Amino acid sequence: MTWTTLVSADELATAIDGCIVVDCRHDLADPAAGQRAYAESHIPGARFLSMDEDLSAPKDGRNGRHPVPAREAVRRTLEAIGLTDERQLIAYDGQGGMMAARLWWMARYAGHGRVAVLDGGIAAWRKAGYPVTGEVPAAQAGHLSERPALDSLVTVDQVMAMLGDPNRRLLDARAGDRFRGEVEPLDRVAGHIPGAANRPWQQNVREDGRFKPAPVLRAEFEALLAGAPASAVVHSCGSGVSACHNLLAMAHAGLAGGQLYGGSWSEWSADPSRPVATGPA
Repeated sequence: MTWTTLVSADELATAIDGCIVVDCRHDLADPAAGQRAYAESHIPGARFLSMDEDLSAPKDGRNGRHPVPAREAVRRTLEAIGLTDERQLIAYDGQGGMMAARLWWMARYAGHGRVAVLDGGIAAWRKAGYPVTGEVPAAQAGHLSERPALDSLVTVDQVMAMLGDPNRRLLDARAGDRFRGEVEPLDRVAGHIPGAANRPWQQNVREDGRFKPAPVLRAEFEALLAGAPASAVVHSCGSGVSACHNLLAMAHAGLAGGQLYGGSWSEWSADPSRPVATGPA
């Protein structure tokens, strides 16, 4: 089997020996929390990748809190955990897929399409009665061919150029109060990029952390797009992480083709010359 968006706990359990499984748990307020949780217990055979160290490039104060690494750097990271062209990559977390979706998008950006997110994360795995362990698997390098990107990235200059373009849509995945500029716990300026619409990533999942059914997601996103194709959408958030959740949700709903603004609000707001909007869209 090949999974390209979501995989259930039962599906993963039947094929886990042929997969590279990655624990992506992370806490924005406590960056070491994911590593601690992994050390305590994780899905057997899972590797751990850190959001700050492995799934982000170095910060320079202007490129956001979680800059997207170069494609070659992503390929090397995936090879280091044993991934090959033929193997299925599965990402999971404990946050409804918010962190795992970043790895899903990055693998596709590097050209690897056999990647999916465990629907419901480690909670769904445990609820289904499958085992966890504290044992860390031995490192064994893999090899990935250089392939064209399956998803694309836009720069801050490209976002600036699309402001006011009626043929483009900017979709912000942050919570509504951050989008409206009522609070800002992480970045220096509150608000959003002018012209953006708000689709909090939490709206993609049910109470148990599993994604809504694909037809439901499709209807909700199509209402937001108002007739525009999925390829017209640029996704943003605070730092290019939760925006990947909206990209995953749309792909699962059959609406693939959007782009990621990796720097997102943390990059945009770092330059006071860039315009800022507040209030509802």
